Order: sequence, then structure tokens, then C-alpha cells
Amino acid sequence: MATLSAQPRFVRSITLTRAEKFSSSEFYADINLYSQLYKARAPHAVELEVYSVPGLERIPFDDAIKQRFVPTTTGNRFGPSWSTHWFKLKITVPREWAGEPVELLWDSSSEAMVWSMDGVPRQGLTGDKGVDRRVEYQLLKKAKGGETVELLVEMACNGMFGAGNNGLINPPEEDRKFLLSQVEIAVPNKAAWQLFYDMDIILGMAKGLPENSPRAQEALYACNQIIDRFDRRDMENALQRCLQVSQEFLSKKAAPGVHRVTAVGNCHIDTAWLWPYGETRRKTARSWATQLRLMEDYPEYVFVCSQAQQLEWLSKDYPKLFKEIQEAAKKGRFQVIGATWVEMDCNLPSGEAFCRQFLYGQRYYEKNFGARCKVFWLPDTFGYSAQLPQIIKQSGAEYFFTQKLSWNNINKFPNTTFTWVGLDGTKVLTHMAPCETYTAQADVSDMIRSTERNRDLAFSNQSLLPYGNGDGGGGPQRAMLERIRRMKDVDGLPKCETGSAVEFFESVKKEAKGLQEWKGELYFELHRGTYTTQAPIKRYNRKLEFLLREIELAATYCLGLNRDFKYPKEELDALWKDLLLNQFHDVLPGSSIELAHIDARAIYKKVETKAKKMLDTTLDCLYQSSQQTGEDERYAAFNTLAWPRSEIVEVPVHAGDNLQQYSANRNTGYVKVHTDAFAFKDVADSKADHQKVQAYTSGQEIILENDFVVAKFNTSGHLISFFDKSDVRELVPQGQAGNKMKLFEDVPLFWDAWDVEMYHLNTGKDAGTAKARIEEVGPLRATLVVKHALSEHSTAVQTIVLTASSPRLDFHTEVEWHENRTFLKVEFMWDIHSDVATYDSQYGVIQRPTTYNTSHDYAKFEVCGHKFADLSEHGYGVALLNDCKFGYSTHGNTMRLSLLRSPKAPDVNSDMGHHEFSYAVFPHKGTFHESNVVRESYQFNVPMIIKSVSQSALKERHPASLFEIEGAKNVVLDTIKRAEDSDHVVVRMYEAYGGRALFKLKSALNITSIHRCNILEDEGAAVEYNKEEHASGWLTMHAFEILTLKIKVK
Repeated sequence: MATLSAQPRFVRSITLTRAEKFSSSEFYADINLYSQLYKARAPHAVELEVYSVPGLERIPFDDAIKQRFVPTTTGNRFGPSWSTHWFKLKITVPREWAGEPVELLWDSSSEAMVWSMDGVPRQGLTGDKGVDRRVEYQLLKKAKGGETVELLVEMACNGMFGAGNNGLINPPEEDRKFLLSQVEIAVPNKAAWQLFYDMDIILGMAKGLPENSPRAQEALYACNQIIDRFDRRDMENALQRCLQVSQEFLSKKAAPGVHRVTAVGNCHIDTAWLWPYGETRRKTARSWATQLRLMEDYPEYVFVCSQAQQLEWLSKDYPKLFKEIQEAAKKGRFQVIGATWVEMDCNLPSGEAFCRQFLYGQRYYEKNFGARCKVFWLPDTFGYSAQLPQIIKQSGAEYFFTQKLSWNNINKFPNTTFTWVGLDGTKVLTHMAPCETYTAQADVSDMIRSTERNRDLAFSNQSLLPYGNGDGGGGPQRAMLERIRRMKDVDGLPKCETGSAVEFFESVKKEAKGLQEWKGELYFELHRGTYTTQAPIKRYNRKLEFLLREIELAATYCLGLNRDFKYPKEELDALWKDLLLNQFHDVLPGSSIELAHIDARAIYKKVETKAKKMLDTTLDCLYQSSQQTGEDERYAAFNTLAWPRSEIVEVPVHAGDNLQQYSANRNTGYVKVHTDAFAFKDVADSKADHQKVQAYTSGQEIILENDFVVAKFNTSGHLISFFDKSDVRELVPQGQAGNKMKLFEDVPLFWDAWDVEMYHLNTGKDAGTAKARIEEVGPLRATLVVKHALSEHSTAVQTIVLTASSPRLDFHTEVEWHENRTFLKVEFMWDIHSDVATYDSQYGVIQRPTTYNTSHDYAKFEVCGHKFADLSEHGYGVALLNDCKFGYSTHGNTMRLSLLRSPKAPDVNSDMGHHEFSYAVFPHKGTFHESNVVRESYQFNVPMIIKSVSQSALKERHPASLFEIEGAKNVVLDTIKRAEDSDHVVVRMYEAYGGRALFKLKSALNITSIHRCNILEDEGAAVEYNKEEHASGWLTMHAFEILTLKIKVK
């Protein structure tokens, strides 16, 4: 007689929960599979001593080993946050463990580093819970039994993500104590670990594959079978029976033609974020030493590492470890990638700063690792400039990888593998990981997302999986590599193999067909507040980018004049590298903790101090006289821009001066100076100007007027009329006003320092009260002073300036800012109609909509612009300029410039205190493309340099232009520097408006040859040069092209 089955039908939800708890460290951990992962443990085999470093100093191994250590035990807590404690471990292996592998298990609830006694970093450790947990260190592969091992462990009192107070992005808890909860040695159970990793894959497939698919059902059945065979009374045999089931399931191969995933081990280490730079230097060592240990056990493992700055730190701090990395790099196991000095922000740095990121990065990799990087690797930054494709290609790279746009909070980016077309038309093969993270765990869910969220499967049947713990470092773990081995070729999943990013891109390039193209910027629909947060850092960045430019220009001038002058190459390199370091994508955007911002400001101050001294020294050489007569000093105005300028400048006052106008306090005076391009002019040669400006009142109106415009203000300093006299045109709509300070509620959904959300625009209110008065009345400069009570806690003083020589109206502003999640913007309304506004960007411009027609339009409610935004219609326009701001919002005829925010996390004191900044409005005839806005924005940011020099020096130095562009006003000659490897001169220029340019390059230097070159200064085709005319042949540039020339000077 037949009998019924004894086994009831399994229920999916019950079986899944059963399987999860079978491997859990929290449920039934004393009897389940987790309990069998170690065959033996010996907590008393470790003798423990500690040395606690005073203060928050981070000392090197050589200092630590000399200190006096005292006994300690587990159960003690160590702190405060950011402190360091060195432990000396003396480990005696039990004799009965002979022939067994032995691991050290260390959990200090923090980050830590294992050191050998001869000072070699061996491996990083991360305590506490979570996916970052790594507490095991392989002490012995095969113990003899009874031997003694000594180690040092350096404990850092911070977690992988810093020391946030009760939350990831909250400001750090300054006095946190970290529990030393586990220090012991143990013998791993190989069979149990194998089953543990098998179950991870099988359970992942049961959960992640379509519920009714055959393979998901098979996985569910296998889970049940494995747990049924787990007999605690006969564990050794039970594990083998379980492994038979798991390996049978995993042995089934994937079908032909399935999706292919290249798994690339990586370790994203934020150069600063929720920790300061000093901790990053240790994070790199902990993370990368760990990867070298994994390579010893996994011969197929390939790890990629970006950011040349971090490698340079490592070479100085951990030279032995750096040599190990170089050896692994030669074998192709440890691959440098990325091409730039740091993983920089891609909204805020200038075009030249982008070039220097690649220049210093690629030169570092070539020098220390023998080759340039082919892949621009930037998985985590907050939007990507439209000029990047051209800069990538001109820097020797070929491919671009990221994933950040997967975070968009309004529109999903439509492409995965595509061709990114830059502002000038340059094309770069690009891949955005469809797993939508750069810290993938290399688990089943990552494999499934790599297929399901891949938007370009029709064109390319492969994707890249960047796996490894990151942000705070750590990198891939043993479990990830084990999972990849099991998913290499298994039915139900894509095929997955470890590999390199370069191999992936070269395969895509070879096999993909019909890839879609995306033209222009990759705008990130999140973290828009980073255009404004941490205003002092953004101000420093803008000012220092221009200051370093001026040093290079003056130093090259000296070099070209055959002076007894040594170009300060090494000093300039150091300053540039520090500036580039602070352009990291959590520092310049302002999204780090206060400690990191203090570090950044200290670096900026050091750069500023050294750079100003260097510029002064260089100008002394430039203006040096052959006569030492002790004669009276004169003032020279040095124009560091590539076109003639005629401006009102401020000069010191001396007895006997007869200036056309003195300042209100009579400490300085004003003169009008005209200079040629890249030339200097004796200020005393300036003639009295026939153009005049005046300030006066009419009823309740305060008026500034010159030959170009009439600007009327009410008593609150609002611009109620701006009239163009030559065009007979009123620019402010009837009943509206400009220069209105507005306060907005600024409470984002989560990312405090990062985000401003669309709904903040609903909350704008006029900022307090203000009172305006006339201070200077002309004839060269007229000014108003406006005192604002912005709120109960914050004030501003504004000096509004109109000079005799320009229609530009300047607003120099100082603010005492003490707010809580409030956003300050200045607002202008114009009688201009346009569906687009034009924004200054790196070496070009971007046009964006002023409408909210589509979700893509209103997603750009706050955008990034550099020196200006312009609103133009046929025949006329107005530009809103600035000297250190980046956030703009233009809707309809309303233009707003973002001035200050006040987030409280992760820096509770963000932007509190004193601020200085300037903005201006510049009216112009014609559309933007017919205007002088680009030049005007440079002039607003780069004032002439006024320097005291001897009369004889001025007579000896013919004020000829160092360089001059003849024939194309749309070409901006931005950079003049010495070449990297010779005394050649390098000049870099760009087409600024989006059209063609035909021009000649003229120079006062004794030029013998000119060659085109790329950003890395690899010499290319020769350029015709006419020595009699001191000019090149005709040169052609296309829209937004970046052109670099290398010039040999006799």
C-alpha cells in the first residue's frame, strides 16, 4: 500500500525566514550555521597592553613602538573621538592547534590597523556591526602549535563613517568612547564557511529572482534541503551533506547569451568628509593593505585605486606599503585609475583647475606606475560639466565611469552605456553602473540590478560592477570574492567575473552597437545646495585659482624677458596640489564636518600667504630696474587679462597728489587707467576723464548716473529703475525691483549641507529692513551705502558702486550671518523675455530653461554658474556677475543669485560669522552671443594689480603685450605658464561663445617655434610663425574648443 509523503509543501515566506535565521549572527547564533564558523577559540591566548597617545595626535609606528605600554583587557572603552591608542599583542597559539589556520579576531568598535613588529602595515580592521565589519586577520596559515606571535594594533577612535552623533551625517560626537569588545584567536571551520557562502548565493536567488520562476523555486527548495540536513549531533558529516546540496544547485551553468558582469574591486575613500584629512591618510593604508592580503588568497582578484593625492600621502607615510603596492601594480593586480589628482567636484572648479587635476594626476601615475590612466573614474560627485569630455580626451584618457546620477530625485537618467558628447562635440564612451552604487556588496541583488536597471541592453550586453565597501574606505571583503567565485557561471544569474575597468571598456568598445548619445552637461538632480554651502571655502577657491594664474603669468613674463630669474616650478606645483586637494567633492561643495573645513581653510590660508608673497617677488623681478638710484616710487597697473582694459582703479594717496577724485575717507584715490593686453601702465600717465558719474537724490529716490545708465534706488537700497540712456530702455518692470535680499526656509528632506529642495522657493520673504545713503558723489566713482537688518540675528552692509567708465553696477557686500536652515538670495527682475538663461561654466557656457514646462525643466530650479548668468532677448540682455558665488535660479524674468545657507549637519557651524562677496549687473546691447559679458565677468573677478615701482623701471620696460589675440573676440587666452619639462611657454585658450574663430597669436617674446599640444603638453603639429610680424599664422578654433600651444622662446 502506497504511503503519503512525510514532507509538507514548503511555504515561501516561512522558508525564506528560516533560511535567513539559519546563517544569522543575531538569531539562534549558538546553534545555527553561524555557530559553526570557528572550530575553536582562545580568548586567553592574547596578552594585551596599550599606549594611549596624548591629545588627538596621530603618531607613526616608529614613535609608537618606543612608548611605555600598560596592561589592559577587553571590556574597556577608549576615547575620545579622533584619539589614537596603540596595542601590543603577545599571542601564544595552543599546542593542540598544530596544522590549523589561525585568525586574530579584533573588535574595538572602531577602525584599526594591524602592524608587524618590523613596522609594516598588514591589514585594516573595522569593528561594530554592519556590512563594513571586518574583524578577522589571518595570523597563521598553518600553525605549528605552541608558537608565540607578536603584533601591534593601532586603534583609531572613529568608525568607518566618522563619529556622527546618533546619525550618519550629524556633527561628530566629540567625546565618544569605543568599546574593545573582542580580542581572541580562533580556528576557522573551512566547511562551515563554504556552506555559509553557498547559502548566501542560494538564499539571494530565492529572494531576488522572480517568485514563480523555476530557478527561484529550486533555490527555495535547496535552502530547505540544506537546513534539513544540518544535524547538530553529527556536525562534520552534516556539513558535507549540506555542501552536496548547495554545490549541486550552484553547478548548473548559465544559459548562452546571458548578461555579462565585470566585477571591479574598488575602495572609494573620501579624501575628507565625516573625518579630517589626517584620518584619510590612515584610511588609505588600512584599506589598501587589506587588499594586498586578499590578493594573496585570491589570484584572480583585481583591485582599482583612484586619487593620486592619496597615493602620494601613502608614499610619504607608509613607504614600505607603497612599495608593496607598486609591486602588485606591476603584476596587474593593483591598478591605478581615475587620471586626476583627487576625485574632484565637477561643478565648481574652473576649466584650468580641471586641466591641472588631469595634468598632475596623469603625470603622477606615469612617473610612479609607468603609464597614464585610460579611465576617468569618478563614481561620486554632484554633477558633471559639459566640458569634461574634451578635457578627458585631451588628457590622455579614453573612457568615463560614474553612477551618481542614479540618485536623481526627479528624473531617472535614461542611459547606462552611452556616448557622452561634450560642449565642443568631443565624444567619450561612458558607463553608469546599473547596480546604482559604487559600494556594491557583490551579492545576488547586485547581479539582478545590473540586468534589470540596465537601460541599454539592446546595444551592449555587459555592465561593470564596482564592488567593495567605500566612502570611508575598507574595500572588498573576503565574502565578496567568495560570492563572485560562486556567481561566475550559475544558472539564473548573469555571468560574473573579476576584471579591470579598462578591460571592460575595451570590450564594450569592440562589441557594442548603436550606442545612444547624450549631449551636454550631466546635471545631477540632487545636492543643489552644494553650490552655496561653506561660502568661505568657495571664495578662497575662486580667488586662489586667479591668484595662481597671475603668478604663472608674471613668472613666465620674467622668463621670457631673459631675466636672472628661476621660475618657481616646485613651489607652484605645491600650491596647485593643495588647491586641487581642496577641490575634492566633499570639501569644495561644503558637505564635510567642521574639522575637515578647518583643515581646508588652513590650507587655503597657507596657499594664499605663500602665493601673495610669490606674486610680489615675481613682480619685483618684472619691474626691476638696472639703476639703483633711490628715486621716488610710481604706481603701475598690471593688466593680467588678454585684452585692453579701461577702468577706474583705486590707488594709494601720497602727499602732493592731484587726483581727480579721492575716496570718502581720503586714504585712497581713483584714476582711470587704460592698459593693453597682458601689459602694464604707469598710473601717472592717466589723463583726467571727460566721462563723469554722479550721485544725487530726487524726492525719495537715490540716483546714480553716468554717461551710460541711470540707476534709481528706494531708501531700502532696492533697484527700482535701471535705464539705458543710449538704448532709451528701462530694464526694471513697472512696480518691480532688483537687489532685493530674500530669505527662504531651507529644510531639505535629509542631506542638510547638500540639498535645497524645490519647495524652498514657496517660502521667500523680504529680508528685514534697510536704509540707504550716498557716500561718494563722483566724478569717477559714485557710491551708496546700504545697511540691512536681514533678521533678528543677521546684518549686512552693502556698498553700491557706479563708475564713470562702465554701465556695470557693482554691489560689494559684507554680512554677519547667524541663522538656522535659512537661505539668503538676492533677486532681480528684468523687463526681458527669454526661455533660456546662459550660465558661465568651465571654458564655455551652458544654456538652461527659464520655464517649468517639463520635469527636466523644473528639476533645474537651482543651477550652477561661475562668473555670470545672462538673460537676453533679441537686441538686449543683462548679466548678473559675481566674484565667488555659484548658485543661480532664473525663472521667467526673475534672476536670483544664491548668497548664503545655514545647514547644521554635518557641520553645526556651517557659514556662521562674517562674509564678504560682490556681485554686479551688466546691461548690454545684443544677445549674449553678441555681448561682451565674458570679458566683463573676467574683469569683475580679476582687477588690475597696482604696484609701487621705480620711475626708471617703468621707463626701461616697454609696456608691450606679452600675448595678444588678433581677430577673434570670442577667444579667451586664459593661461600662460612655463612648460612642465622645459623652459618653453605654454598658453591655453578657449572659444567662449559657441562659434568658430579665426585669429592670430601675437607676442612681444622672441619666439622661435610654436606647436599644438594637449593638456599633458605632448607636442603635436607645428604652427606657422612669422618672426617679422611677431605673430602666428591664421589659427582656427571651433565652438568651445580648448587649444593649448607650446612655444619655444629664445
